[in-house]
Amino acid sequence: MKAITYTQYGTPDVLKLVETDKPVPKDGEVLVKIHAASVNALDWHLLTADIFLVRFGEGLFKPKRSRLGADMAGVVEAVGSGITQFKPGDAVYGDIEPYGSGAFAEYAAVPAKGLAPMPAGASFEEAAALPVAALTALQGLRDVGKIAAGKRVLINGASGGVGTYAVQIAKAFGAEVTAVCSTRNVEQARALGADHVIDYTKENFTQSGQQYDLILAANGYHSLGDYKRALAPGGIYVMAGGKTRQIFDVILLGWWYSRGGDKKLANVMAHSSVPDLLVINELVESGKVKPAIDRTYPLEQTADALRYLGEGHARGKIVIKVV
Repeated sequence: MKAITYTQYGTPDVLKLVETDKPVPKDGEVLVKIHAASVNALDWHLLTADIFLVRFGEGLFKPKRSRLGADMAGVVEAVGSGITQFKPGDAVYGDIEPYGSGAFAEYAAVPAKGLAPMPAGASFEEAAALPVAALTALQGLRDVGKIAAGKRVLINGASGGVGTYAVQIAKAFGAEVTAVCSTRNVEQARALGADHVIDYTKENFTQSGQQYDLILAANGYHSLGDYKRALAPGGIYVMAGGKTRQIFDVILLGWWYSRGGDKKLANVMAHSSVPDLLVINELVESGKVKPAIDRTYPLEQTADALRYLGEGHARGKIVIKVV
């Protein structure tokens, strides 16, 4: 089978397309013929080690794993012993990063507990665009941000992978949603359901005097002091991604800015969850959430897909079409 591999940290140029053996499912695993995958900031960080802490978990001088790709969708081709929830021919999807990644390939052997049935009516490309980004948005808004109907929610970075889902999921929860994006993405944000759209090239929302019950920052950068000022009493800021500085600000200083008041600054580290994928299925099947796909690349051009991701201007998700 064909697979994308890497043996050193670096730019997408270090990725190689190789021929390797098709995996055989072990007990509790299913063999999935992958039809589509998608790229995430996670893949970029694992590839480039641009956040140095990556090296402490993934290998100090070279990566322990040789495969990238967390998001995948495909068809079960074979099952190992003990599998009752899936059978050959079932369409499945999931976040396989906890099991070593490897979605940028023609096949993957994955523990059945990490997969969910694909949403009814979704294409393989749409399903592959869901897991990591949609889980991050859902868990950030619901579990960390304590979203509820009627709350004033601002999504900073509303045009990216996480942001496009966050706008739609926040609306599904009944929130009043303000999206922050660049000029070229204003109409997209409105189409996704945002009640208000702020063009950050023309207006700084942290200086407007408007306050929000929940701010989810998937991209863009403001100081923690600025974010705190834009929070209403009892409000919560949730960092869901962005530049290295934004990530480290919250991890290192969020507790300090949260002290002595009722405003909280926190972050979300999304985790693979089949129950949450089933929640996402319901949102997709009801029409409340639809993946926004910017570009699609063939497996052979995975390096180009990651290079485009690294430029930081993707409008929604970038998908790898394997079949």
